[in-house]
Amino acid sequence: MFRVVTVAREYGSGGGLIARKVAEKLGWDLLDRALVERIAGMARVDPQLAQQYDEQVDSWIHRASRRGLWRGAFEGVATVTGQEVFDAEAMAALGRDLIAEAHSRGNCVIVGRGAQCLLQNRKDVLHVFIYAPWRERVARLRKRLAAGTDIERAIQLTDQQRADYTRVYFGCNWKDPHLYHMLISSELGEDNIVRAIIGAIERGCEPCA
Repeated sequence: MFRVVTVAREYGSGGGLIARKVAEKLGWDLLDRALVERIAGMARVDPQLAQQYDEQVDSWIHRASRRGLWRGAFEGVATVTGQEVFDAEAMAALGRDLIAEAHSRGNCVIVGRGAQCLLQNRKDVLHVFIYAPWRERVARLRKRLAAGTDIERAIQLTDQQRADYTRVYFGCNWKDPHLYHMLISSELGEDNIVRAIIGAIERGCEPCA
């Protein structure tokens, strides 16, 4: 029986809203922005700083310095800042702990953050990927983003960031269809997709067959 749902999503696909509707229909907890806020609380940092590192990857220079590769000849060059204490890697590590804790409790919908990779071998987790036609993603984001935003560039960058995040911190290909039980286009309509996901949950492990 499925006790947890993970929802990966293309930027502008409406996947976050679909996840929220699924959680509301089931009466389950939603871990999306709430996950970021909990990480901020655990790390004792400003939620805006946690949001800045959410589903991001540190630069290779930062990652190298974090692992001590700047010692020796470069020891006098590298400096320690507050951001080296809490960065994207720390954000991902704390996120893994909270996702594992959420799974142990069950009855939750987890949006992004590599949950589909971390919980890949758990038989009680349903993995969903939401995508959408390009024109619909652009139209949806045009209503959300500030006027003058290069929407197409924003889509490309955000999708790439999410792909890099799952690759660097979880060793997964974000768009590998084998990570998911269901790949659904939001073009079918949010309510139809919500019903399909809930139907899969109610049928238990039939989608795994």
